[in-house]
Amino acid sequence: QVRLQESGGESVQAGGSLRLSCTVSGHLHRGYNMGWYRQPPGKQLEGVAVIDNDGLTTYGDFVKGRFTISKDSSKNTLYLQMNSLKPEDSGVYLCDAWIGSAHIRVPLLPGHIGYWGQGTQVAVSS
Repeated sequence: QVRLQESGGESVQAGGSLRLSCTVSGHLHRGYNMGWYRQPPGKQLEGVAVIDNDGLTTYGDFVKGRFTISKDSSKNTLYLQMNSLKPEDSGVYLCDAWIGSAHIRVPLLPGHIGYWGQGTQVAVSS
């Protein structure tokens, strides 16, 4: 059975950096896309970054060069390096793995089928 577990979230000051990790247990074949999503307090889930099965990356408009998504297949781990953090980056960050279109909005659509982690909390103070 495939399970995703996020880690690395914590409280930081604005301008700081964090690296989130999403460790995959179980077998996830190479055809899966993987992505980071976040839910700010009181707001809807939004797409942060996606890396498709060919290693191509897509980012949410708000990222503006501050974040980098990557994966280490040898460690079954997905990463999100976040720099220049802002208070509005606060929220629960979740990772997802799915088959099909790698468009960043796909996991946000009704009926989406994928493997989700439980999330890790990021809090950025001003």
